[in-house]
Amino acid sequence: MTRSVRRSRRMLKVTGAGAAALLALSACSSSESDSATNSDSSASASAADKLSGEVIVFGAASLKESFTKLGKKFEKEHPGTKVTFSFGGSDALAASITGGAPADVFASASPKTMKIVTDAGDATGTPATFVRNQLEIATLPGNPDKIASLKDLTKSGLKVVLCDKTVPCGAAAQKALDASKLKLTPVSYEEDVKSALIKVVLKEADAAVVYKTDVKAAGDKVEGVEFPESADAINDYPITLLKESQNTDAAKAFIALVQSPEGQKVLTESGFLKP
Repeated sequence: MTRSVRRSRRMLKVTGAGAAALLALSACSSSESDSATNSDSSASASAADKLSGEVIVFGAASLKESFTKLGKKFEKEHPGTKVTFSFGGSDALAASITGGAPADVFASASPKTMKIVTDAGDATGTPATFVRNQLEIATLPGNPDKIASLKDLTKSGLKVVLCDKTVPCGAAAQKALDASKLKLTPVSYEEDVKSALIKVVLKEADAAVVYKTDVKAAGDKVEGVEFPESADAINDYPITLLKESQNTDAAKAFIALVQSPEGQKVLTESGFLKP
């Protein structure tokens, strides 16, 4: 074999090896590029799924303590979000929503007040019951008037406070009184359950018919007295996304937290009953 032929074969081998190397480098580069592209796409999707902005929640007054805890939990789990609450009587909140007040979520203390919002076409989807609540009598610490039943509230000279009949806690109290065929004239009707409770806390009233959750939240500032008629006047609490929500993703996520096992734990620890 001549020297020139051997040289030509060596060059072909080198050229073949070089081509293979180039192909390998090209494939590697392409794989890395695809990987980078996939990574970028994943990062973009993750960024798109990230919640941010304000969520405005209108909630029944009795939800104040538990929802405030859940709001802080939500903000911690979703940095960049802020949950703003407006608590009050469910009827007043419903009127505000139908009147155009900006809100993302409505949590009512009764289906009746929720119906005000759904009938006006201001809710999205079907409201879901997430907890229930039962009435209890709140008395002064130590129960100095020895109140042991709903009938005891009709005693002469006893200053009793009720929620307004248009408010879920007031409607439930009236239902319990009617079922017991009792007539009670309170010293005042209050706009929501917290306003009724504070009358006892401030010793401006001897007793008030409120929710168990409110008695529990007040701690040793009041004493709770259960009464059997309350079992016939338990309120369902529905929650819904509002049609005019400006932050639907975050609003849906907050509702999901309320309905989750974590959310339910916070609510039941506050004295609410499971739905």
